[in-house]
Amino acid sequence: MSEPETAGATKGSAILDELYAVIEARRGADPSESWTAKLLAKGLPKICQKLGEEATETVVAALAETHEDLLEESADLLYHLLVLWAAKGVKPDEVYDVLYRRRVTTDIKKKKQRKNEKK
Repeated sequence: MSEPETAGATKGSAILDELYAVIEARRGADPSESWTAKLLAKGLPKICQKLGEEATETVVAALAETHEDLLEESADLLYHLLVLWAAKGVKPDEVYDVLYRRRVTTDIKKKKQRKNEKK
C-alpha cells in the first residue's frame, strides 16, 4: 500500500471511532438540536428502520447510480450502523476483534490447506 493509501486507511478507521464517540456524546442531548439524539430517543425500531433504508439505498446506488452516490450512501449506512451499535451497547473494538479473529482463522485455514496440498 502506498503512503497516501496507508494514511487514508488509518484515517478511515479512526473516523469511525470518532463518529462513534460523537454518537455516544449526543445520547440524551436535545432531540430538536441533533439528528443523532432524535434517532436514539425514538428507540431501536426507528434505528433499525433507518439502517434498513440506508442499506437498500446503498444497494440501489451500487446497481444503478454513480460512484459518488455509492460513496454517499455507504457513509449514511455506516453512520446508521454505528447508531445501532451505540443503542445496543456494542463498541466498535468488539466488532473489529471479530473481524480480526475471522481474518486470522481464515489465514490459518489457508496455511493448513497449502501445507496439505504439498503433501
